[in-house]
Amino acid sequence: MNKRKFIKCSIFGAFYFSLTPINLSFAETKKIINKNLTEAQKKIMFDEKTERPYSSPLNYEKREGFYHCANCDAKLFKSNSKFDSGTGWPSFTEALPGAFKTKVDYSFGMKRTEYHCANCGAHHGHVFDDGPGKSGKRYCNNGLCLIFKPAT
Repeated sequence: MNKRKFIKCSIFGAFYFSLTPINLSFAETKKIINKNLTEAQKKIMFDEKTERPYSSPLNYEKREGFYHCANCDAKLFKSNSKFDSGTGWPSFTEALPGAFKTKVDYSFGMKRTEYHCANCGAHHGHVFDDGPGKSGKRYCNNGLCLIFKPAT
């Protein structure tokens, strides 16, 4: 390979990997722990798909408790951080410390922040800077990725 071709390939490769380095690192950490996940849950959590809005019964959940990852059972949100965002997905103002890792998502022609369970790498949703309260965050979560456990 000549020097010019090598430089071209190196620049293209560096550009390509600068756009997707986090995707590669998440691919290494994603693991199915709950063997009872439905096909719809697997598509959302591991293929980064989205459920239909207004399809989750968790939109209407009002009890005290915690929301856990449907794959690994990690605690993700306190119930008092949940609010009705009007978007059709369960939304939260803040996550529990260390619950998620984030990456930039450029799908749909826009820049968004996607979040994944820090424990198992499962995709949960996107976080936006238009939420209520002092955090100003809106964690827009797919309901199929969550299990609600009421306080006892």
